[in-house]
Amino acid sequence: MSLVLVLGGTRSGKSIFAEALATEATSERVLYVATAMNAGNDAVLDRRVRDHRERRPAEWGTLELGGGELGLILEEADSWDVILFDSLTMWAAARMSGEERDLIVGEFEDFASRVESGPGNFILVSDEVGLGVVPESAEGREFRDLLGFLNQRAASVASEVYLCVAGIPMRLK
Repeated sequence: MSLVLVLGGTRSGKSIFAEALATEATSERVLYVATAMNAGNDAVLDRRVRDHRERRPAEWGTLELGGGELGLILEEADSWDVILFDSLTMWAAARMSGEERDLIVGEFEDFASRVESGPGNFILVSDEVGLGVVPESAEGREFRDLLGFLNQRAASVASEVYLCVAGIPMRLK
């Protein structure tokens, strides 16, 4: 098993880089785990989701997870060569609206432990939120802190970690 973590800011090229890694790893057997779900009230998000769909090869599978249980991803691990989870940021945001921080952390801890010791190759995409402005709201600061913790946990079990800036991936680990 391996986990590759791809971090970066908004529009940093992290998803395109992660997709290229998945393509290099295997020609067909990729499961794309989509977490950006939109109820149709955000035209910008709709366009980004459409762009992601259009970029993916037709033979890749898709699991639309949204803020769903991470265990669903692990159930698929044996059926695919690579699982591309894009993104931890959107998953955490969806979960934050309905759950306590400790429950989110606990679920991700279990996921990370199982990825570390189980079968499958994972590519995990997440936003690096610790380099920007301190959020004005308490909720924004709580989210930044939660995602920063989840990113640290993912990096601790990852065999490789990349940071994308201006479309350029830099290997950190």
